[in-house]
Amino acid sequence: MSRNPTPPPAEPRAESRTGSPAESRTGSGSPTASDAPDEARTGSPAESGTGTGVPAEAALTHGLKQRHLSMIALGGVIGAGLFVGSGAGIAAAGPSIVIAYAVSGLLVMLVMRMLGEMSAANPASGSFSVHAERAIGPWAGFAVGWAFWVLLCVAVGLEGIGAAKIVTGWLPGTPEWAWVALFMVVFLGTNLASVKNFGEFEFWFAALKVVAITLFLGLGVLAILGLLPGTDAPGTSNLTGVGGFLPNGAEGLVVGLLASVFAYGGLETVTIAAAESENPVRGVAKAVRTAMWRIALFYIGSMAVVVTLVPWNKPEVAKIGPFYAALNHLGIGGAAQIMNVVVLVALLSAMNANIYGSSRMACSLVSRGQGPQRLGRISSGVPRRAVLASSVFGFLCVLLSYWRPDDVFPWLLNMIGAVILIVWIFIAVSQLILRGRLQREAPEKLVVRMWFFPVLTVLALLAMVGIFILMLRQPDTRDQLMASGILTAVLIIAGVVRQRRAASVAG
Repeated sequence: MSRNPTPPPAEPRAESRTGSPAESRTGSGSPTASDAPDEARTGSPAESGTGTGVPAEAALTHGLKQRHLSMIALGGVIGAGLFVGSGAGIAAAGPSIVIAYAVSGLLVMLVMRMLGEMSAANPASGSFSVHAERAIGPWAGFAVGWAFWVLLCVAVGLEGIGAAKIVTGWLPGTPEWAWVALFMVVFLGTNLASVKNFGEFEFWFAALKVVAITLFLGLGVLAILGLLPGTDAPGTSNLTGVGGFLPNGAEGLVVGLLASVFAYGGLETVTIAAAESENPVRGVAKAVRTAMWRIALFYIGSMAVVVTLVPWNKPEVAKIGPFYAALNHLGIGGAAQIMNVVVLVALLSAMNANIYGSSRMACSLVSRGQGPQRLGRISSGVPRRAVLASSVFGFLCVLLSYWRPDDVFPWLLNMIGAVILIVWIFIAVSQLILRGRLQREAPEKLVVRMWFFPVLTVLALLAMVGIFILMLRQPDTRDQLMASGILTAVLIIAGVVRQRRAASVAG
């Protein structure tokens, strides 16, 4: 790889006096020497200690190891959406759900590759928010960062409720709120202590999920081949014999596609965590490369196993979950309880990861002058105030589910419904801009490269626009898209206003 004979321009420093970050390579001029902050030892821009009054030595620690990142990358997208939520997609699309997951999986791999390219070149705890600020402007980093923060905080509440329902099923008579509170306290303590604690929890949570799905795939393949004792090879009867491969036509395939797209959410956490690893550049590069094909195998492979073994229109596929239906079909005793344990692990893992991700995103935004400075204080390498704020919001969402289950909570769910797709669009636009800039200024930083740039980036963007159009055609997803669009629009307006005020003060 060729090297640029001239050093790349230094990253600009967040302006602490104006409360907003300085322009970041947006074409408004080249930075000067006085604009350069202290660089972290990893080569990533120093996000903490700027704009918040926090000294540079109080920066986030680098306590995550490569094994943590690898498992975070895998476990981040293997969640309850796969184990339970995929049943609705199968019920709509039938066997063609395999195509839906293959198409959406390809899109997700492209997004992950784009994000990996930018994060390996400039590791930052703000991940795509930092990249959007550098590529498009401070308003973009503000909007996408806080939208993602809201998404994660609401998700923490959802996951806590889901986990509590499973436990109360085992221990009837115990209050759900008590279990939610217990889970929140445990993971709050984990994230307040150190990033290494978060990494260890996620490593073992992800390992359990990976082992569970690997065993499932192994048993499923043996059953399909007729090698599992007590089972007969199903052949293609379930793929073509119950209404055909496309039982509900193209409309069913579209519903399955939309369901599969949002099941992949969670891949962004690894690029957030990479900034706190021992070697961010090498860590994120390796995690992205190894995770992509494994994710495709787990998702597409598991859907293929389910629809081959079990008739797609079997009621328990959608009602209880496709994995349970398949295990039950194979005559495995206690299938429901086995899946309950796996889903519980997935939900607890997601709670842990989302508290971590939301706190780091908030800390990054504050360090760039994009939020309340009090949240940016770091002690012992941990943004504890940001952790507390993120957890409080998550618990508030749990309370809203009891206080206002008919209006406020459903509105919150709709509001975050399409945020992840909006985040992916910002990622693609940012990569499209930053790739050219990196090739000119610092080609040696392109450790991970997007395939066939810019063709695949543009195709991915067009695919996302296509998904937006499909969402507008479906009544359920239309409401989600409109609510998420309103949230994003409000944040964009706020970001633009903040940026213009900062420019007027600086001018």
